[in-house]
Amino acid sequence: MRELTYGQAIKEAMTLEMRQDEDVFLMGEDIGVYGGCFGVSLGMLEEFGPERVLETPISELGFVGAGIGSALLKMRPIVEIMFSDFSTVCYDQIVNQAAKIRYMFGGKNSVPIVIRMPDGAGTGAAAQHSQSPEAWYTNVPGLIIIAPSTPYDAKGLLISAIRNDNPVLFFEHKLLYGMKGEVPEEYYTLPIGKADIKREGSDITVATYGRMVHLCLSAAEELLEEGISLEVVDLRTLSPLDKRTIIESVKKTGRLLIVHEAHKTGGFGGEIAATVTESEAFYYLDSPIERCCSMDVPIPCSLELEKNVLPTKERIIASARGLMK
Repeated sequence: MRELTYGQAIKEAMTLEMRQDEDVFLMGEDIGVYGGCFGVSLGMLEEFGPERVLETPISELGFVGAGIGSALLKMRPIVEIMFSDFSTVCYDQIVNQAAKIRYMFGGKNSVPIVIRMPDGAGTGAAAQHSQSPEAWYTNVPGLIIIAPSTPYDAKGLLISAIRNDNPVLFFEHKLLYGMKGEVPEEYYTLPIGKADIKREGSDITVATYGRMVHLCLSAAEELLEEGISLEVVDLRTLSPLDKRTIIESVKKTGRLLIVHEAHKTGGFGGEIAATVTESEAFYYLDSPIERCCSMDVPIPCSLELEKNVLPTKERIIASARGLMK
């Protein structure tokens, strides 16, 4: 099978949808001539023209609102916010408008909008360009939250997101854009709300998503030499959450390690832990649940300091060893 980068897979998903449905269009800052801050939309302006690849002013509040309005008129906008941190500028539009309109109007209208947001740290971009804000939005009913870890998942889940009649926040980790993986040429979708076991194991369930999936898989390879077997569960979708896959995995392994790049306090890991403790899986636990997350400090600009704040393979390995004691 051919290989694409994560960024190319996202572009292919958007391109396929725009070719088959004239109501699908892309809008955002620098997405046209420049091809997007991370080069994801390079060449799309030439294929679809400026009426369907819309360059916007530097006003997230304005263009996300315009996207919501177009979705209410039966179009299917894909809105790119340059950095997920900037979603705070249009927080009201996402949380009080997009998420709630279908409910407030008794289901008579829907908001089929996809908001793509590069997130995460690791580039030395400092505190206002390096956050992982996905947990903020999981507290809002009416929003679908997706965070794919591979090119294959990114293409299939983005097509599903564009086809969905609800607002979707699609988180793309910056450090994944250049990662390659096998991606079929054909059109395919993946189910929203279904986790994927990226590696089967017997000793510890590792619940994770996004870039952390790859660190966990690398840690699993190293720990296997010590006789410790990790089962890596890639959540893929945070809301709706595939609780059953997590629960069944923990019942099998008896231990749970949660890994995410967002800060520990208030991070999505707390919801995963609650899911297990409120289920029958609680009675299968052989040790307390462990979380390996970023420190509760703003992301520093210095790359060396940044390394000390973020979860690393070494920290994941240490957490797993602790669970086995």
